[in-house]
Amino acid sequence: MNTNIKTREYTTVSEVAGPLMVVEGVEGVSYNEIVEIQTPNGEQRSGQVLEVNKDVAVVQVFEGTTDLNTKDTKTRFTGQTAKIGVSKDMIGRIFNGIGAPIDGGPEIIAEKELDINGSPMNPVSREFPEEFIQTGISTIDGMNTLVRGQKLPIFSGSGLPHNDFAAQITRQAKVLGDDSDFVVIFAAMGITHEEANFFMNDFERTGAIENVTVFMNLADDPAVERIMTPKMALTAAEYFAFELDMQVLVILTDMTNYCEALREVSAARDEVPGRRGYPGYMYTDLATIYERAGRIDGKKGSITQMPILVMPQDDITHPIPDLTGYITEGQIVLSRDLFRKGIYPPVNVLPSLSRLMSGGIGEGKTRDDHSGVSDQLYSAYAEGRDLRDLVAVVGEEALTERDQKFLRFAEAFEEKFITQHKDEDRTIFETLDIGWDLLKTLPKSELKRVKEEFIEKYLPKDDE
Repeated sequence: MNTNIKTREYTTVSEVAGPLMVVEGVEGVSYNEIVEIQTPNGEQRSGQVLEVNKDVAVVQVFEGTTDLNTKDTKTRFTGQTAKIGVSKDMIGRIFNGIGAPIDGGPEIIAEKELDINGSPMNPVSREFPEEFIQTGISTIDGMNTLVRGQKLPIFSGSGLPHNDFAAQITRQAKVLGDDSDFVVIFAAMGITHEEANFFMNDFERTGAIENVTVFMNLADDPAVERIMTPKMALTAAEYFAFELDMQVLVILTDMTNYCEALREVSAARDEVPGRRGYPGYMYTDLATIYERAGRIDGKKGSITQMPILVMPQDDITHPIPDLTGYITEGQIVLSRDLFRKGIYPPVNVLPSLSRLMSGGIGEGKTRDDHSGVSDQLYSAYAEGRDLRDLVAVVGEEALTERDQKFLRFAEAFEEKFITQHKDEDRTIFETLDIGWDLLKTLPKSELKRVKEEFIEKYLPKDDE
């Protein structure tokens, strides 16, 4: 952050509450301005103006307000907004939540300093996302395809393996048939030291760190720093994508921790709470993050987002997943029932959805049969799941031979299509072939969602 420009110094702190402090008698102070803070014992901290009312400024302190008092604390308003120095050398490096290196490497020599709030993307200049991104995970690639420029969140629950899932996507994601550079930006908010060690060890063990830029805010870091972390990550992403022509995948975890930080700051400001105590502007705030994904007409690069959030009490109607669903283009839902059965990744394909999937699949992008296979697998699995519920009531003996085939199909779909190893990187062609192997267990007359020409071309013949 740039804090080189000095302006007036004040010793008029009138209140310190939670992560906030109030400074009176200020002049010429603006919203979002960066503040330098000197504690009574001489330590330097930084903050940001949250609110200005006449000559009173409310400042959020990034490093926390411990040891600050109203008598000896000094503040200096810099006249600058929060910025981050960006460079291609950031790839392969690890930063804290406010953009300082924490990997023991040298400071970044910035090629540019950019405002972390970004510039709004003109809707007219947006291009429709339609290039396939291969994650190597069948439930995403085959059933809920991720396309370049999309924002596709992952809805998880406490205790589910979303960290393993995120690490696997980070390692395996790639753009097929494109020679432009592909980079992953991984932004973690409010994670534990154990989780941080897991991600770092995984990225270093697999060599993925060479292609990843990490921003990491830990659970014991100040909550207000958590609010900066995704903005830092997305500013770096915008530089890579729209100035260096790279294809960027941004993974944000955990958006629930981000929203809790918003709620904490809102409560400290004595704002009137909205649903479940979250601030009424949370929708707008989330939109300013999610809408920084996309493609711009005339630019080669793109930003694709996969935010991860833990649903409190597995409640998909909770304000955080609810508002996220309104803004983003689908969702990947992790299932506790599948997790209990020992299935990894426990992706429930039935409530999962990629709204932009149709634009990123088909001949020349994935394969000509992709749409039909996906629809047929979804239909057959849904019927098998319904029959599973029926069996719990009437018993399997009451089912017809046809129904028993769909029941067995649901089991096989979970065992062979959904289940894969944490290091298993399937191509889209392997995923589709697994789908055809499953479909051959059903009567050909039931394959109503796949064109006849594709059945003749791809359906295995060995059992006919």
